[in-house]
Amino acid sequence: MTESPRPRIMIVDDDEAMRRSMTFLFASVGLEAECHATADEFLAALSMRPRPGPGALILDVRMPGMSGLELQRRLADQDFPLPVVIVTGHGDVPMAVEALKAGAFDFIEKPFKEQYLLDTVEKAVRRSREVLTRDARRRTIEERHARLGRREKEVLERIMAGKPNKVVAYELDLSIKTIEAYRASIMTKMEAGSLAELARMIATVEPGTGSS
Repeated sequence: MTESPRPRIMIVDDDEAMRRSMTFLFASVGLEAECHATADEFLAALSMRPRPGPGALILDVRMPGMSGLELQRRLADQDFPLPVVIVTGHGDVPMAVEALKAGAFDFIEKPFKEQYLLDTVEKAVRRSREVLTRDARRRTIEERHARLGRREKEVLERIMAGKPNKVVAYELDLSIKTIEAYRASIMTKMEAGSLAELARMIATVEPGTGSS
């Protein structure tokens, strides 16, 4: 069984003392921290590595150059997978609302209670694991779906629409036995144990459509 990767907490804050303090705090509970002083520095480091594993991103708001909220919006556009926790000494209600609407996991004002930050980050890490697991399953299903041939995809589309074999056979000008063979092949290639499981897989790949 593959060992789950250790979570990493990424910190972007121009305050060196705050970066050092949070690094020591996370180390006290066995969490590794990676620090950056500016958004540009963080983005440069991010571009040099594969997609991050489980963890969380802690952003200060007011920094030289790009602000934490601007960085948050840019990462959201890039489908960045880690939950974002905004930690700032210059917080106000409109700023918090903006951050949360943009998808922030939480918004914490300085000075903060260390235990509250730890609890928040722990929840964020759990969320990141859930997202990574979901994304990995989606990729697996997409890879299986890509193995289907053209005819199999045509049959699958009609199966997901709830059409019986005889209707599918008529629409595709094939025999019922041929449709049954295609259905069996689809179930095998998709590794689905039942029609219900197959439908859940297709819904995962194309939410809300129920079809290929």
